[in-house]
Amino acid sequence: MFDFSSMFKTEGPDVVYTWTIPVFAAIIFIEMAYSHFNKEKIYETKDVATNVLFALLNYGLDIIMKGFSLFVMMFFYEHRLFDWQEGIWYWIAVFLAQDFAYYVHHYVDHHSRVFWAVHITHHNSDYFNISTGFRSPVFQPLYRYLFFSPLAFMGFHPWHILVAYSSIQIYGTFVHTQSIKSMGFLEYILVTPSHHRVHHACNIKYLDRNMGMGLIIWDKIFGTFEKEDPEVPVKYGIYPKMESKDPATTLFYEWRRIGKDIRQPGISFKTRLKYLFYSPGWRHDGTGKTVKQFQKEYKEKIKNGTAPKIKKQVQEPEYQYSQLSQQTEDK
Repeated sequence: MFDFSSMFKTEGPDVVYTWTIPVFAAIIFIEMAYSHFNKEKIYETKDVATNVLFALLNYGLDIIMKGFSLFVMMFFYEHRLFDWQEGIWYWIAVFLAQDFAYYVHHYVDHHSRVFWAVHITHHNSDYFNISTGFRSPVFQPLYRYLFFSPLAFMGFHPWHILVAYSSIQIYGTFVHTQSIKSMGFLEYILVTPSHHRVHHACNIKYLDRNMGMGLIIWDKIFGTFEKEDPEVPVKYGIYPKMESKDPATTLFYEWRRIGKDIRQPGISFKTRLKYLFYSPGWRHDGTGKTVKQFQKEYKEKIKNGTAPKIKKQVQEPEYQYSQLSQQTEDK
């Protein structure tokens, strides 16, 4: 029998995952059946297998890193600034703080290339379904705790932080679906499937938008919110496309590209570091474009009336990324 109070103890994260795995399995099966009978083609067998593999690899590394992660977080907790009295307001504060910490973490994942190299595995599928939520950034447990440690320093117990993270992550997995079009008034408060479809889109208009996992308010506060536009159909995946979808290529795709960039002859050590930590798309010779630069050009095209017509917007990413593909090809 499920003991709800166990969620708030040291075994909380494991309890959350243990009880939700069967639920996810059932929901994925239902969505697959829905996709099959409605001929919507939102699932593909090899893609689902990759999602499961990455989830297992991520979970295995998480177990290995668990002791060290807790050690670091407990160090900050031992030197905490505040002591909190547990209660309803404490737990509300934990969940709000954790959700904001994830927003910051996610924002960095998209704006610093070395972090993007880890996170890109969650985005490089051409499909979007519940199983995509399990397409984990495999190497994230190596550093994720660094984004959560400030919460421990503020006085939130590390175990409580992890309980909040695992609970919000469970909700975040559910929003990876095309089956739910709108959640009504909740669209103004929560990250919904519609919001997250925008996040997974590779259309220029949608890139680096809707970074939240639980609440959408952070995106609205910090200007990263974008509403799903029926006149700009979402296209999933990344550009330029991967030549192969085998697990090794999928996992190390961006790392190999970074390696090629930092091995360029005739560039300084500082420039090599910039290829690691600057935004994806940046190049030292000015031939690359970041997302902000692409979006600035896109807005100018909208303003001047030269953007692709609505009937062409399903192919919009190919149109807009033609230069990017050429700029980032092996040189």
